[in-house]
Amino acid sequence: MASLYLCVDCGGTKTAAAISDSQGNIIGRGTGGPSNITYLTVDEFITSVRMATLAALKDTRPDIEDLPIPPGTESPFAAAWFGVSGADSPAAIAKVTPAISALLAIPVGPDLVVANDTHLLAAPVRTYPSINHAIAVIAGTGSITVSFKQEEGRIEELGRVGGWGWILGDEGGGYDVGREALRQLLMEEDLASVLRRPAPPSKLRDQILAKFNVPTVMEILGEVYHGDPTGESATQDLRSLSREKRISSLPPLVFSAAFEEDDWLAKRILQASAKQLADQVQLHLGSGDEANPHGVKARDAIISFGGSLVGNGKYRQIILDLLAERGHTFSHVHFIEDAAAVGATGLASSYKPSHT
Repeated sequence: MASLYLCVDCGGTKTAAAISDSQGNIIGRGTGGPSNITYLTVDEFITSVRMATLAALKDTRPDIEDLPIPPGTESPFAAAWFGVSGADSPAAIAKVTPAISALLAIPVGPDLVVANDTHLLAAPVRTYPSINHAIAVIAGTGSITVSFKQEEGRIEELGRVGGWGWILGDEGGGYDVGREALRQLLMEEDLASVLRRPAPPSKLRDQILAKFNVPTVMEILGEVYHGDPTGESATQDLRSLSREKRISSLPPLVFSAAFEEDDWLAKRILQASAKQLADQVQLHLGSGDEANPHGVKARDAIISFGGSLVGNGKYRQIILDLLAERGHTFSHVHFIEDAAAVGATGLASSYKPSHT
């Protein structure tokens, strides 16, 4: 019988596959091209998945030279779990599931789980026998929070908050931090004009002025609102970027100023953005101050973070501290750097074959 467990993290930039043995050891890894189903055809999606899965199989099953698995041949996988970026509805999941099933020779059903990529962040819940709930917090360029319940070995989504994209939301993510930095900078300048005194010095202020290559704060507005580039640009200034990327490129300055230079303005900006993420997490929670009476209890749940911004432990801690101040302290905290590997290990640790 097949004893391999496959997890594939399908993202907008790349596809990452990991294979675990029945003991939870990662024995194969592979990568492929982008696989966000919102922007790709099914064939394009499967091409990336095939590339990543074949690469992961290379060392574990060298006898499998290509995919799909021929009809009538046993699949090498006891189970597979796909976290697919852009799979935000049953229709989107149904769109890709038959193609995945055909590729891996795993029948559509309980042995083949296809869900949104946020579900992979809930994988650590499988390793705690006494815990059945998880909150996932993704904060990279964008952001989203999702709550989950594990039931009979399956991870089911309970609810989600955010993930609306940079125009309407993404609170606490990279774009939001950049926007908040500019707003706070401009508000300080407005306050200085009303009080008729200079704005207090800030290392972050100086760095943002240098990045936009302007001498005064109010001149930043012209750089922010300058139209998006219409083609290749020979210049390397911020105007060569889209307006969205001009703003989302600022968080490294904010993080460095806050955590390395102890800049008062940068710290205030991160507190404001972290508060928005904490507010979203709180909507999932029961007990504590002003919480959802039907929600997950933090003391009986794990919280898992994923994404470049919350990859910074100090930023994560601001979020956790804000939640603790409101009475929400989680039993376990995880940062998921390798979602495919965590998912494969979690799948192997809890999987009960449906055909036995």
